[in-house]
Amino acid sequence: MNWEAIGAIGEMIAAGGVIFSLVYLAVQIKNQGKESRLAAVNVLAAQWADLLTTFGESTDSCAIWLRGLQSFDDLDSAEKVRFGSFLGRLLRNSEGLYLHYLDGVLDPRVWRGTERTLADMIAYPGAQAWWATRKHWHTDEFVEFVEKHIGNEPTLYERYVETSG
Repeated sequence: MNWEAIGAIGEMIAAGGVIFSLVYLAVQIKNQGKESRLAAVNVLAAQWADLLTTFGESTDSCAIWLRGLQSFDDLDSAEKVRFGSFLGRLLRNSEGLYLHYLDGVLDPRVWRGTERTLADMIAYPGAQAWWATRKHWHTDEFVEFVEKHIGNEPTLYERYVETSG
């Protein structure tokens, strides 16, 4: 065997090693991207749970929430800010989860539960009144998703709301 043949074999082995390294690197980058997206979903899910827990721990916040769902306009200025702040954070967080769902990162089973919760909340006239003035803050995809649930019969808190008469 001559030196040219040995050199050619060495180049082929080196080229194979480079190709293997590139394939390995591509797989690692893909996995890292998937892990990053999953981490983002986990953060959003944790924020969702924290948001609901924190709001539910305050009797005043709960009362504002229930009254605000019935009529945003009947709240005083400070109550409108509190109601809007909570609903805004809830919808912003939900939008993040929805976009991850559309991208195929969020498990559809998890999204269905979130969707049902949002559908129940946006069915109320107070939530719809707030949404009408803030929907331009959200992506077109999320606006379309929310608006398909407007017009549903509100039933989520009906047993909790005191009615006159």
